[in-house]
Amino acid sequence: MLVVRLRDGRIIHVPLQWFPTLRDATDAQRADWRLIGGGIGIHWEQLDEDVSVRGMLAPHLTARADAP
Repeated sequence: MLVVRLRDGRIIHVPLQWFPTLRDATDAQRADWRLIGGGIGIHWEQLDEDVSVRGMLAPHLTARADAP
């Protein structure tokens, strides 16, 4: 599960299944992240993966062709 706390206090929980690169990564790789775009997303350098808040709230709008 990917859990993100927003500045306004909301907490978003989304299944890692939505993000196969994160799902298949090690715990250490998932722990190595940074905020990007002034807080609109998260970047995992080791995985070359970006996830936006928008993508967590509306995954159908940002779905990748290789996602299950």
